[in-house]
Amino acid sequence: MLKLKYLINNVNLAEMLLGNWEYDEKSIDMFKYYRISSNAIYPFQVRGKTQFLRFSPKSEKYKENVLAELEFISFLRSEQYGALETVVSKSGEELIEVETPWGEYYASVFKCVSGVQISKTEFSDKVIFSHGKALGKLHKLSSVYNPAKNKRWSYRDVLDWIHDTLVDFPHEKSALMETKVLRDYFESIPINNSNFGLIHYDFECDNVFYDEVSQSCNVIDFDDAMYHWYVMDIEQTLESLQDFIPTEMFQLKKQIFLDGYRTEYNISDDMLSLLPACKRFANLYGYVRILRSADEHLENEPEWLESLREKLIKAMKNKSSCFGIEI
Repeated sequence: MLKLKYLINNVNLAEMLLGNWEYDEKSIDMFKYYRISSNAIYPFQVRGKTQFLRFSPKSEKYKENVLAELEFISFLRSEQYGALETVVSKSGEELIEVETPWGEYYASVFKCVSGVQISKTEFSDKVIFSHGKALGKLHKLSSVYNPAKNKRWSYRDVLDWIHDTLVDFPHEKSALMETKVLRDYFESIPINNSNFGLIHYDFECDNVFYDEVSQSCNVIDFDDAMYHWYVMDIEQTLESLQDFIPTEMFQLKKQIFLDGYRTEYNISDDMLSLLPACKRFANLYGYVRILRSADEHLENEPEWLESLREKLIKAMKNKSSCFGIEI
């Protein structure tokens, strides 16, 4: 999540960055449908077809991570996987670095994928099965993937980042303890090519689109990808599904999802035992990202930002409920 000061709509910045790509000038009106979280996303059109400008301050990203994300996407597409497609700039680059009046920024553009977000479907067995199948295929491809140039960070790097971030928050002793608990626990879990690799990390219902015509899924937003146990992706996905599926139906839908997954890739019941620890990893990572994001206060903050801050504080409380407890 970006620092809160970067969540404010800046149409002039978006238009300046978009100037590095072709676009339909009238489609700038679509900027009103922007969203900002871990990146700023602004829709626009090229010859009537929707694309998305994605940008973030350079201070908020590691360049190697961004380049590694784009390289992984290129690999997936070369294997006919349903991943979003990048669009090169006028200068022929997938990622540009731009000095602006608002600071230095990274920017990329992506084409719109086909289908409808799974979060907007009726969560039929067919859709859930396809969702699982798409994740299984992703992990199957990841298990044979070797980056040619850039490598994404790993869960160990994330825990190091969490530890270093908490240095600036000496009162966050329980979060620091949770970091140690998780590091010690994960160090005891065997790593091999079949259970560990580059994961999406955010394979939630808003980032996966079901295409009725092909009866398959298309995936966006690889921005949080990291090297982790594949079960981490399963945990995050199931957590997302729980937000949409009635409690009494969840176990059935969970099994359908896993059945779909196993048509492409095998996951043992032993590995599924990591689900609780993976949830705690996600909670800790989310907690510290919010902590860092919300730490800085702006003068005359708009009402919506004050309201968001309150929601984030509540989310932090929920995420920290198990901090420090032995796994």
